[in-house]
Amino acid sequence: MSIISVKNLTKVYKNNYGIHDINIEVDKGTSFGFLGPNGAGKSTTIRHLMGYIKADKGTVEMFGTNVWKESHLVQPKIGYLPGEITFPEQTNGLDYIKMIFSLREQTNWEYVEELIQYWQFNPDIKIKKMSKGMKQKVALIIAFMHNPELLILDEPTTGLDPLMQQKFIDLVISEKAKGTTVFISSHIFAEIEKTCDQIAIVKSGKIVSDFVLQELVDLSDKRYVVKFSKEAIDSPFLRENINKNVARYKVPYNEVENFFKEIKKVDFVSLKEVPFSLEKYFMDFYDKNKEVAHV
Repeated sequence: MSIISVKNLTKVYKNNYGIHDINIEVDKGTSFGFLGPNGAGKSTTIRHLMGYIKADKGTVEMFGTNVWKESHLVQPKIGYLPGEITFPEQTNGLDYIKMIFSLREQTNWEYVEELIQYWQFNPDIKIKKMSKGMKQKVALIIAFMHNPELLILDEPTTGLDPLMQQKFIDLVISEKAKGTTVFISSHIFAEIEKTCDQIAIVKSGKIVSDFVLQELVDLSDKRYVVKFSKEAIDSPFLRENINKNVARYKVPYNEVENFFKEIKKVDFVSLKEVPFSLEKYFMDFYDKNKEVAHV
């Protein structure tokens, strides 16, 4: 079942910035990563998902409902965290959470308390005195606390330290295990790589690559660092000498067996595979404007 269905979504502003022919399909229980730098069109796309903006062209449906025409039917099912958060600064975090809890007519306050403990902060502080990270934790609690069927999270770890970023990743993985559908917009590679099944890379308002992450990993070139007892050997595979007896090899995924046959012919001290890097994949074509096939 498709939870998010975006078809030919286009919105162009007077300065010619915007988004162009965005197409996205996210099935139930899938975690979708929307990856790109600031200004690429991620937040504009998300505002359309929430029904806040009317498209120039194209349609957005969630749960089979047109979000522009009937957003009130869709939004209660969503846990939304915007990229830019504004709170009433004179209240404290706990009172604000309680207000949202009441407006949603929620009943499970115990889960809210669990989330407050999970994020390890004091919500009794006035919002105007909170750090950016503390405000982000309030927003994360509000997004998760009603156990939504769909999470839409725009730059969710802004202001969080590395330990809290890892807790965010763990929480998303836990939500996925429960069958929650997740849409994450970010420019942070680690949180996308660790949490998402599908990924789309957006550049200048257009999706320039979309793929299933595991399929991309399986079909990508493999990289190995080999330390030899003497000098690094010549090889039909692309080689980069690190020093006299250590070399890095780039091997097509379907030539790995042949590579190991070559390596076994000589004495080597160690061999280590370099893990796939989403960041490297991104930078290889984003900076150099390379064409990347859709997987």
